[in-house]
Parts: sequence; C-alpha cells; structure tokens
Amino acid sequence: MVAREKSERSLLDFVRWGWHFLEPETRPFVWGWHLEAFCKHLEAVTRGEITRLLINCPPGAMKSLLTEVFWPAWEWGPLAQPHLRYVTASYNEGLTVRDNIRFHQLISQPAYAELWGDRFTIDRTGEHKITNDRTGWKLATSSGGLGTGERGDRVVIDDPHNVKTAESDADRADKLHWFREVMPSRVNDPKTSAIVVIMQRVHEDDIAGYIIRELGGEYVHLMIPMHYDPGRHCVTKIGWSDPREVEGDLYWPERFPPEVVERDQFVMGPYAVASQFEQSPAPRGGGILKREWWNLWPPRGADEELRTRFPPFDYVLASLDPAMGEKAENDESALTIWGTWRAMPSHSTQLALPDGSLLRADEMPLVTLPRLMLAYSWSGRLNFAALVDKVIELCRKQKVDSLLVEAKANGLSLVQEIIRLTREQEFAVIPRPVPGDKVARANAIVPIFTAGLVFAPDRSWADKVIGQCEVFPKGMHDDLVDSTTQALHYLREIGLAQFSAEVEMEERRQLMFQSAGDRPLPYLV
Repeated sequence: MVAREKSERSLLDFVRWGWHFLEPETRPFVWGWHLEAFCKHLEAVTRGEITRLLINCPPGAMKSLLTEVFWPAWEWGPLAQPHLRYVTASYNEGLTVRDNIRFHQLISQPAYAELWGDRFTIDRTGEHKITNDRTGWKLATSSGGLGTGERGDRVVIDDPHNVKTAESDADRADKLHWFREVMPSRVNDPKTSAIVVIMQRVHEDDIAGYIIRELGGEYVHLMIPMHYDPGRHCVTKIGWSDPREVEGDLYWPERFPPEVVERDQFVMGPYAVASQFEQSPAPRGGGILKREWWNLWPPRGADEELRTRFPPFDYVLASLDPAMGEKAENDESALTIWGTWRAMPSHSTQLALPDGSLLRADEMPLVTLPRLMLAYSWSGRLNFAALVDKVIELCRKQKVDSLLVEAKANGLSLVQEIIRLTREQEFAVIPRPVPGDKVARANAIVPIFTAGLVFAPDRSWADKVIGQCEVFPKGMHDDLVDSTTQALHYLREIGLAQFSAEVEMEERRQLMFQSAGDRPLPYLV
C-alpha cells in the first residue's frame, strides 16, 4: 500500500506510479525539476490556493499528460473528488480527444481500480466525454468551441494557438475573442472554479500575452524557458523559484541534452526558438531589427553640448503610417521623424602618394559618412481631421523638409488635406507606395542598421520605436516599424544612407577629378 499512500500525498508520485500504463517500456519515466514545478502548482489549484494559472513551457515538457490525463485521474481517485468536472480545449479537438482516450486508459487499469475503484465507477465512455456515477465528467473540445451549456470546475486550455496559423491576425483575434468572452462563463463557480492555461508562446499578442498584460493580477504565471535567463527569473506566489543559477542552463537536459537542442534550434530558426523554446515572442535582442544595432545618442565621452542637443541636421524627414479611426480596436497612426548629418571623414589621417609622400588631411576631399538620427516619434488613434492637425503641428515643430505618407486607404486624401492647409513650400508632402510585404521591407533595411548608420536618443518615445522593431514581426503593434522602414527606404533611395564602400568610391571619384597639377593620383592606405 506504499504506492497508494505516496500517490494520495503527491501528484508527482502518482505520475511515477501510473507512467508505465500509458507509455511503452522503451520510454521510461525521466524525472525533471520542471515536472515537480507543474505538479506543485496543480496541487495548489486542487487545494483552492490558485484559481487562475498560466504555464509557459517548451514543447515536449509533458504538459498535456500532466494536466489532461494524470491530474484529473489523481483528483478523481487518490484525492476522492470524482464529482469534479473538466473542460479541456486545444487548437485541435483531436488533441484533447487523444488525451481523453489516455485518461480513460489510465482510470480503467485494474491496478487503478484495485486502489481507488471504491470511489467512482465509469458509467459512460466516449471520445469526447467520459462520465462517472458521482456526477463528474471530462469533456474534450477545441479553442473556439464550447459555445453554450457545459461548465466545469476545471477548465484546462492546452495550446489554444496553432503555431502554423498564429501569424494570422484574424486567427489570433478569433482565439482571443473566444478566450475573453466565452471561457469566463464556462466555469461552474466564478469564485472557486479554476482556469489553467498551458502553452508555448507564439506571438506577443497571443492568449498568454493577453493574460500577462491584462490579467496579470489574477493569474499565477509559471514560466519555464528552455535556457535559463537570469533577467527573466521566475518566482511564483506559492513560493516556487526556478532552481537554475547559471545563464544558459537547460531546463531538462536529461531528456533534451545540448546537442539535441542545438540540432532543433538550427532547423527551427530564431523566431520559433524564441517563442516555442524560450517563451518570448522574439529572440532576445530582437529578430529582424535587433535592439543592439541602434547606436545610442550622445556617444560615450561626448561633451556637455552634445548631451543636450542633436548634431546639426542637413535634412529632416517625417514618415507617416496613417490609420483612421479613434476606436481602440483600430491600428494606431505612427509618425517618425529622422534627421541626417555627416560624420567625420571616413579615411583616418592621411593618404599615401606613389612617390612615398603623404597627402595632408587638409588636402583631402571632405567626403564623410552619413548618419541617421531618430529625432522624434509619435503614435496614437485620431480621426481624420485630428490626425491632419497633429501631423502638421509636429512637422512644423520639428522643421521637417519632407513628409512621406504611406499611400494606402485614406492616405492620398490625407496628403491632399495637408497640402491644402500648409503654406506653399513649407515642407514637401510625398505620397509613398507600399512595396512588398512588411517582413520584406524590414529585411531590406537591415544593412543600414548593421553598417552602424542609425542613432536614437535615450528617450521613452525612442525606446517605443526600438521596442516595436525588436519584437517585429511577432509584436502586437507594428505601426512605428512601418513608419521606420518607409523612412529608411526613402533615405537610402535618395543617397542619404550610404555605406562605407560607397563613400570610398565617392572619395576616389573626387580625387580622380581633383585639380592637382602634375601630382600623381594618391592611393588609400
């Protein structure tokens, strides 16, 4: 009776006891500290200490077996609570049906009946619903299903998003609508019934993201990334803390050793790794447009004047991504303003001539590398008239030379209205067609960042732009990203975002045509 006593005290011990009934001998039970973390939090739900639980973990962590098979079987049998009713949902109903079959397989074992058969009898069995003679049942459905009728004491939502379709705004919106408006009414008792969401992250605006942003005070959040990140160390209200101490340590090396993880990461790519493995919608440091690529202004060691002022700009460009409407569900309009200036000469100190003499610095052509500064940003939801007024106000205040407006929807009408309301030649207003898709446009400006041409000040409005770029295309909003890519594309086209190789060619061209008498052409050293 040792197995019975241990199982009735501990969910994890019950899992150890029942493992071989569900898995073949070729797959022995492999302990991991995360399994104990799962079990401790599910036990807290059983005791009523937690009624809202969010678990983020990598695939293959045994989350479905624990939450949809072992936990209900443990509460019905070892804990003598067969009256409990479970609603289980996943993006694919077939997955919850699969777990219903495994649940039935476990509670139908003669060994289970020998230990806890006096506590309930299965009176109806089906793939979608299993019931017992003590009014308890377990229902399998899908995220988006379960419109009316059934209410559970435990609502378990296991991977509500399909990784393959989570990029679709419409698909995510549909799942969020279901979670916000349908699921809260699917519990028996709003005070004591529990909702458990267990999933891997797929997008900043997935159901887990919504819970973290909007319902953080209600939910206990257990977050276990594949690799330990001290900056995201997880501690929960029941006193549990991630036991890892060394950055990069794996969560379950006994099952997923380094060579296996590295192999899978290579195939999956950075976005899938960040979401599914690390429980972050974008790779640390950014995906396409990394945070580390932005140069902070002022530079280190700058004098006091530079700390409070921008460099003198040669050209100021405003870039508008318009969205019409004030309702919260509408996208925001976004405006970024960029200044360009020239840095110090790209060649170091002097040029060598073929005869061995040196060309002095003051004799060199002054061709310098361009630099691009994020000088201001704004985003918000305004109606047409208010947006026109706001854009004109900011363009005048920042003394822009040109305003780009994305030529979509009402963009052309907005261009016409701004031209009508501004003085002639106050600033140029340029409607801009939208080439390619968002991701392609972002990838096209990566070389501008990696060349070190882009700067931004240490300001909250600049960090908002950098933050959106960092999580793109997994972020909840991308309006400032669209404004940024539009601006940098244009600056590149008109020659204000040149790379060092292009500047060197310009230097050589100027030297070639420089009036230097009989002096031979110099060579760069």
